[in-house]
Amino acid sequence: MSKKDYYEILGVPKDASDAEIKKAFRKMAIKYHPDKNRDNPKAAEEKFKEVNEAYSVLSNKQKRAQYDQFGPDAFQNGNGAGGFGQGDFGGFGGFGQGGFSQGDFGGFGDIFDSFFGGQGSRQSNNGPQRGSDLRFDVNISFKQAAFGTDMEIEVPKEETCDRCHGTGAEPGSKVDTCPICHGTGQQRVVQNTPFGQMVNVRTCSHCGGTGKIIHDKCKKCHGTGTVKVRKKLKIKVPAGVDDGARLRVSGEGEPGIRGGGHGDLYVYIFVRKDLHFIRQGNDILSKAEISFAQAGLGATILVDTLDGKVELKIPAGTQTGTIFRIRGKGVPVLGSKSRRGDHHVQVTVATPKHINANQRELLKKFAYAGGETWVGESEADNPPKKETKKKEGLWDKIKDSI
Repeated sequence: MSKKDYYEILGVPKDASDAEIKKAFRKMAIKYHPDKNRDNPKAAEEKFKEVNEAYSVLSNKQKRAQYDQFGPDAFQNGNGAGGFGQGDFGGFGGFGQGGFSQGDFGGFGDIFDSFFGGQGSRQSNNGPQRGSDLRFDVNISFKQAAFGTDMEIEVPKEETCDRCHGTGAEPGSKVDTCPICHGTGQQRVVQNTPFGQMVNVRTCSHCGGTGKIIHDKCKKCHGTGTVKVRKKLKIKVPAGVDDGARLRVSGEGEPGIRGGGHGDLYVYIFVRKDLHFIRQGNDILSKAEISFAQAGLGATILVDTLDGKVELKIPAGTQTGTIFRIRGKGVPVLGSKSRRGDHHVQVTVATPKHINANQRELLKKFAYAGGETWVGESEADNPPKKETKKKEGLWDKIKDSI
C-alpha cells in the first residue's frame, strides 16, 4: 500500500491545491462509505485506509514536501525522514484526537458521524412520508383539445385499506412496538475497525422499518396497509390545451406511509391528428380547392372550420397558393373565455382533366384574345387575331358553358 501513488489514489494532479485535495478526499469518503458498499465492506474498508493514508500525507505541508522529494519511502520506519503511526491518520483511532476535525469538512459532519457513532444531523426516516406521484395518459380528439371536454378516467393505483385503515393489522388485534429498533424502524450496527468504531444505520430487519410487530395481519391487505384498486375520476380538460400538456389532480396519487399525505396524479394529454386541420399555436391552417373559373371570376365558397362551414370570398384573379384569413375561428386561447386564434385557408386552383368541345373552343378563344399560342395545333386552329365587338363578355360565355 505504501508503494502506491497518493496523488493517484485521491485522483488529483501533483500540483493540486490544498482545497482540491480536501475536496477529492470528501468525494472518496462518500464513495467508500459503508452504506454504499454493503456487498463488499472489507474491500471498501481497505480502500478507505488507502484514501486516509494518502490524505494524511498530502494534507500536511511538511509530509507532502517529503513525499514529493523521496516518494512513499520517505515515511518508512528508520528512513530518517520521519515515520508516522496510527495517530497521524487524522484521528481515525478515535474522533477528535488530531489531524482533522469535523469543522474541516464544512457540513460533512453527517458522513463522519455515521463513521464514528456521533449523532450529527442524521435524521430518522421513520416519520410520515408522502406517497408517490402517478402518471396517466389520455388521448383526445383535435376538437376536444380546442374546445375542452369533461371526461372520466379509470386509474389503477394503490389505496389505503378500508378494513385496517392502513395499519396492516386485523381490526381489534394486538400491535406491539418492535423490540429490536424500539419503534424507530432503524438499526444501528457498530463495527470495530483498525480506525475505531464505524456505525452503520440500516432499516430494521425485524419489523421491515415499520417500527411495529403485527401479530394478526389484515385479511384484506395482508399486512401491507394498501390495496390495489381501479379508481374512477372525472377530469376537466380546458379549452385550448395542446399536445403533451400535463394536468395535475391533487391528492390522487399513491397513499403515504405512517400518516403521510397522498401524492398527486399527473394526466398527460395527447391530441390525435386531424385529417383537415393543422394547428400552429392558436391558429389553424387548412386547404381548399377552387376551379379555374372561380379563381378567374371570383366566387364565394364554403370552407370547413372548427365551428362548421363558413363562407369565404374569393376575389377575381386569385392565384394558387394564396392564403386567406378568417379571423377568430382558430383555437381558443388557454385560460381565456373570449380570445381565439385565426383560421388560415390556402387555396389551390384545380386544372380540369376533362372538358367538352364547347369548353375547349371557349378556352382557345380566351387564349387567342390574350395573344397565347401552343405547339401542336394546326394553323387553322390558330386564326389571326381579329378585333370583334361582342355583346357579352368572354368570361360570361365561359361561366355559362361550365
